[in-house]
Amino acid sequence: MAKAKTERTYKRILLKLSGESLMGGKNYGIDDAMLKAYADEIIAVAKGGTQVAVVIGGGNIYRGMNASGSGIDRVQGDHMGMLATMINSLALQSALEAKGQSTRLQSAIKMEQIAEPFIRRRAVRHLEKGRIVIFGAGTGNPYFTTDTAASLRAIEIEADVILKGTRVDGIYTADPEKDKKAKKYDRITFDEAYDKGLSVMDLTAFTLCRENNLPIIVFDMNKRGNLRKVVAGEKVGTLVEV
Repeated sequence: MAKAKTERTYKRILLKLSGESLMGGKNYGIDDAMLKAYADEIIAVAKGGTQVAVVIGGGNIYRGMNASGSGIDRVQGDHMGMLATMINSLALQSALEAKGQSTRLQSAIKMEQIAEPFIRRRAVRHLEKGRIVIFGAGTGNPYFTTDTAASLRAIEIEADVILKGTRVDGIYTADPEKDKKAKKYDRITFDEAYDKGLSVMDLTAFTLCRENNLPIIVFDMNKRGNLRKVVAGEKVGTLVEV
């Protein structure tokens, strides 16, 4: 008998984290305890044999899309946001390596002194060797979010799934922090999520995943052990697929 769709394991994942998630209880910047907790979760999955790539946003440091309100040109602001993602990527790399995990940081913008340039074949080879690969600087282009960068990189490295770690345990009919009657979806199709106007990723990223048949799982990254459960195929969060 074929396994149910929720009973699956993933050999290669791309984990998308928001920059805000690194703030922990702070108003900005990086919370050391949160950074170390994320590193522990990611290493546990990697030690289990799963190939792990990571994309982190930069909203805890700077949000380019909001820069226009302060008089900063949109393109300049987006470039500043890309640099913010590199700060977070370097922090995560340091936290992982402090615990003995081999990593590689690849940047969409040339920063030869601190990171490799993004080269697809090299990234895949690092993953095959058991290294955690962190993709920084978004897509390297303005007007694109780190959600889009995560979708693009996941497709390029042929990841099995995008795991979007948030502070909410899945996708709901409404914002569960504002509407106590909001109901959670265990599974939903791309078309259903689009028709219902549910916020999963930005539209460009969402469309990339749908067109390339790349599933997305939205889950609570802050709950200890959740990442391992998702990778093991347990019913955690919300699965979005064709």
